[in-house]
Amino acid sequence: MLLWFVIAYWIISVGIGIYAATRVHNTKDFAIAGRQLPFYMVTATVFATWFGSETVLGIPATFLKEGLHGVVADPFGASMCLILVGLFFAAPLYRMNLLTIGDFYKKKYGRSVETLTTLAIVISYLGWVGAQITALGLVFNVVSGGEISKITGMWIGSGTILIYTVFGGMWAVAITDFLQMIIIVIGMLYIGGEVSGMVGGVGVVVDHAMQAGKFEFWPALDIKAIIGFMAAWVTMMFGSIPQQDVFQRVQSAKTEKIAIWGSVLGGCLYFMFAFVPMFLAYSATLVDPKMVSELIDADPQMILPSLVMQHAPLFAQVMFFGALLSAIKSCASATLLAPSVTFTENILKPVVGHRLSDHKLLLAMRSVTVAFTILVTLYAINSKASIFKMVENAYQITLVAAFIPLLAGVYWKRSSNQGALAAIFCGLSVWLATIIFGPEDPFVPAQFAGLIASAIGMVAGSLLPSIVGKELPQEPEHAVLHHHAASHTEHVAEHPHHHPPHHGKPE
Repeated sequence: MLLWFVIAYWIISVGIGIYAATRVHNTKDFAIAGRQLPFYMVTATVFATWFGSETVLGIPATFLKEGLHGVVADPFGASMCLILVGLFFAAPLYRMNLLTIGDFYKKKYGRSVETLTTLAIVISYLGWVGAQITALGLVFNVVSGGEISKITGMWIGSGTILIYTVFGGMWAVAITDFLQMIIIVIGMLYIGGEVSGMVGGVGVVVDHAMQAGKFEFWPALDIKAIIGFMAAWVTMMFGSIPQQDVFQRVQSAKTEKIAIWGSVLGGCLYFMFAFVPMFLAYSATLVDPKMVSELIDADPQMILPSLVMQHAPLFAQVMFFGALLSAIKSCASATLLAPSVTFTENILKPVVGHRLSDHKLLLAMRSVTVAFTILVTLYAINSKASIFKMVENAYQITLVAAFIPLLAGVYWKRSSNQGALAAIFCGLSVWLATIIFGPEDPFVPAQFAGLIASAIGMVAGSLLPSIVGKELPQEPEHAVLHHHAASHTEHVAEHPHHHPPHHGKPE
């Protein structure tokens, strides 16, 4: 019965996603929903994209083993990322009227930096999307009572999400995210009420967790522990800022104000609701301590699904797995779309040529989405990492290669092409060297060392005399970073020879 409910919900959401495809007429519609999303939809898509499998399965499993100290990266770092994007990056990026985050690096630093940062961003998505597909396999395996294997579930899940993402693009992602946010919130609150009734109330669970030391957040007063704590925090807080999925939500907003506050509110909602699955998982230690002790080391990601399957009534099971599937699907569709769009726009398009028609570019984006889906499904099938680790590790490459060039590009006038290249080279070199040649437990974690090296490279490279040929952007820097044109169309009319090709129909 549960499986049929899941299948019915799956079919309805895919249908809604395909309906959204009727709104896609050009690459601008496909990539950023034609910049037409209202406030409630931007907030919903920010929240739903980040409330993924790691929030429902990965974070609770880590919390059970390590307490709040173990989940500093997510939800603490992840929610702060969205708030920081809204407060410090949404407005300047929105004014630039770009299609991808890679376009920012091209305008500010030139082609070489655009290519390198785009490749780093695309690679970083392997872990995040892989985590969602791994979780889909797990859900299909659980709700079918083992009839559907985890690997078969992965292919079924990625294939159906691909259907509406490849046709509907950002419109499909936004509309389904809005529906899925409602289901996540209602489902999580309902199952939270059910479980708290089993254990005698929320206070009982909180007191038990406090006595078990699970609320210890800050590190010990030891320099190595403090550095490790900061490294875990900044990995997602800063490493996920230069990401296409975050950028798409900012660019899809109807107005600059919506872009700012949609991101801030989405981040706040994510932080609050991320504690519900942690509460549910810890409740399992009171409801069924034997089951928890068996799974805590073998497969802690199964604790929450096992609690619901073994102890909750059918309706609560439907609500929980509906919320879980919503979380996974909203995250997976967004993270399939984002790298595919930026790879097509910033890697493929310059190679093929700027004369590529908008229709052919749209077809290319859809084709790359299909190829990327197959690639990440194979990656997920062969990965041994936990869902939480897959997501946490995904952002290390963007932290060391793309964050400092973005920050300096927006806020430091003296940042240059040479500085950005030095930041990328130093960041990646130190990060890889620490991983490959450093000790298993280094004094300074690899990604933190890479971030510091990237910052030093940016400052030194920008202040030193130029030793590499300059790749000047198409527009002067001040025009890119500070123009407040009333609309993209007006700007094209005023500067017909100095503006990149317009993605979309004439307005």
